[in-house]
Amino acid sequence: MILTILGATGLVGKEIIKILEEKKNKTIKKVIFVATEKSKGKKITYKNKTYKVVSVDQALKQNPTHALFSAGAQASKKYAKKFNKIGAIVIDNSSAFRMDKNIKLIVPEINGKIISKKDKIISNPNCSTIQLIMAIAIIQKKVGIKRMVVSTYQSVLGTGLKAVEQLKKEEKKEEPKEKVYKNKIHRNVIPKCDDFCENDYTKEEEKIIKETNKILNSNIKITATAVRVPTLGGHGESVNIELKKKTTKKQLIQLLKKQNGVIVEQGKNYKTPTEVRGKNEVFVSRIREDFSQKNTFNMWVVADPLRKGAATNAIQILDYLINN
Repeated sequence: MILTILGATGLVGKEIIKILEEKKNKTIKKVIFVATEKSKGKKITYKNKTYKVVSVDQALKQNPTHALFSAGAQASKKYAKKFNKIGAIVIDNSSAFRMDKNIKLIVPEINGKIISKKDKIISNPNCSTIQLIMAIAIIQKKVGIKRMVVSTYQSVLGTGLKAVEQLKKEEKKEEPKEKVYKNKIHRNVIPKCDDFCENDYTKEEEKIIKETNKILNSNIKITATAVRVPTLGGHGESVNIELKKKTTKKQLIQLLKKQNGVIVEQGKNYKTPTEVRGKNEVFVSRIREDFSQKNTFNMWVVADPLRKGAATNAIQILDYLINN
């Protein structure tokens, strides 16, 4: 197996490399590191060896069998089919194909079984969607969810390297070279993730709503507010769910404990975004009844957007392809 990592010098690309080193997968015989022309020639250390970053054309000539894309939607739309033409399967981390009815949107623990050998492009969901799905899928399956209100607290890591640089510069009271956020992010929160849509929701909020229902093959009524916060850890989500069947808090906790990849914190215990940095699991805590409405519960969901929210999920999809 020959693997290409497109976007190898970005935040997600670097995390993919870390996870591959941790896993020590012997099936992968060769890794090709690809980035934009600007990054071509840069050096990457992988398993104690140094490799040069190459162009897409140079990677294609080496006949990769699989490709992990983390270079943005434009790059995915431009290059995914080119990799398909030489027989490579693409796992795409951008928004390019997520809502394409012919391309599967996969969280392996939840719907990995629908992957088939006919799939040439497999889409990785949005980071906020992934951690939400991990927390609610088993509830939807066993009990049924009628309505859901999601409020996110999203780290600047989710925007990329330039956003991290802006936060660090503002902390030092320096002017960033390039402002990713129009508003100041240091010691501030911005109630806008991604661009606005015509309906005044943002694209991030639309992703949470539409991707969730696509993955679960459901019609849950969902409303979302996505907020950017000045952290370098995980994404947090406050989730309020109205259930179809009468359920107790204890039953809900027992269900969540059965979900592979989810760690439940009970009582007064909880995880913060800083504590989940570098972890592959999704953490659910503050599970409690919403006394304002029957059969409704609140919970706090947190995960690393570069790990389960992106790189870990993509590599899990890769593992599924290798092992099935």
